[in-house]
Amino acid sequence: MVDEDKNSKESFLYPIAKYRGDFTPQNLVLNANIQEFGQRVALICGLEANGKISPVEAYNKIKDLWEKLDKSKQELLDS
Repeated sequence: MVDEDKNSKESFLYPIAKYRGDFTPQNLVLNANIQEFGQRVALICGLEANGKISPVEAYNKIKDLWEKLDKSKQELLDS
């Protein structure tokens, strides 16, 4: 019962859409990384909008996430 509650909360907070493109392992991993990026950006925006972090801190966090996503894309697709 506890595992079901945890899974339902996790799937609500971190929804994952099914992949609908040309299947390759690299595309699937990049898609998962993009979805995680979007979820984290939404969380950071919510924190900033509610005054929990400053706009500059939010910008820097999103910039770091973008750099990680870009590095991931280069490693997966540009190699």
